[in-house]
Amino acid sequence: MLHIVLFNPEIPQNTGNIGRLCAITETRLHLIHPLGFTVTDKHLKRSGMDYWHSLDVHHHDDWAAFKASETAPRRLWLFTTQADHLYWDVQYAEDDGLVFGSEGHGVPDWLHTELKGQRLTIPHKNTNLRSLNLSTSAGIGTYEALRQLSVE
Repeated sequence: MLHIVLFNPEIPQNTGNIGRLCAITETRLHLIHPLGFTVTDKHLKRSGMDYWHSLDVHHHDDWAAFKASETAPRRLWLFTTQADHLYWDVQYAEDDGLVFGSEGHGVPDWLHTELKGQRLTIPHKNTNLRSLNLSTSAGIGTYEALRQLSVE
């Protein structure tokens, strides 16, 4: 099983879209609190909540609770602009987790340090733009990992 880990997501539409992605791909979704919205938010429902009943979603109070959870992935890959590798240059494995930071703040420095050597980026040609949308990035990473896992 593949895991998508959202660290303090802020925009309900992105989380709803990622929830829908996870439901369709049978990927486990981890939400690291605090969230910038409530799970019943109307925008979350509009962008994927109708799939929420099919979703394997786990809420965690914070990063420490996530890491201590029995449902936590074995290995983590942080998607960030401060990366060590391109996302297609690593070999994904069963039970890997793809970690994505919040839309406005990414992840804190301590998490960058913890996951040093496990940081991935999605390249983009226009370096004047900061990054892709969170749900787009999650989709790109998820499908590359699933593509690799289906070849094995």
